[in-house]
Amino acid sequence: MVSLVQLWLPILLAAVGVFVASAIIHMFLGFWHNVDYHGFSNEDDVAAALRKGNPAPGIYMVPYCQPADMKKPEVQEKFKKGPLVFMFLRAGRPIAMGKSLIQWFVFCLVVSLFAGYVAGVTLGAGTACMQVLRVTATVAFMAFGFSSMPSGIWWGQPWKAVAKDAVDGLIYGLIIGAVFACLWPHAMA
Repeated sequence: MVSLVQLWLPILLAAVGVFVASAIIHMFLGFWHNVDYHGFSNEDDVAAALRKGNPAPGIYMVPYCQPADMKKPEVQEKFKKGPLVFMFLRAGRPIAMGKSLIQWFVFCLVVSLFAGYVAGVTLGAGTACMQVLRVTATVAFMAFGFSSMPSGIWWGQPWKAVAKDAVDGLIYGLIIGAVFACLWPHAMA
């Protein structure tokens, strides 16, 4: 068993590695994810309609109904007529990336911590690099690569975008696995 104290450096460096890789993917490889986002041709009208209703930040659905009303003919007609909308609404304010980037780094750190924890309790010091990579990369991939699949299942996120998120997750998992493999503690003689 390897303690988390022994793994503090790979945990930290793995999180930094994923943070940098995600910045490259999202800032410099705009063709990869930017094509997944679309604006409304009548964006000003849509925004005005939303402001008119003065909704609080939250998750909204159109058409909206209580589960007990799902089978009512008038509700079914609304669903059939469309569109179906699942929307995350935030309060109006200038976009401040700092807070989101800090939260993303903390998430990367938590994923690295759990990858280190699983490897630490299942592998001993001196374990072969490929086995360390296999365990830590798998745990990290599960966290990053599977994270948007529920959005595809429940919220209608296009499967092409979900697949791209899974590829990103594979890259992030391999980065975490490589860092842990390179910095895994050696067996004491």
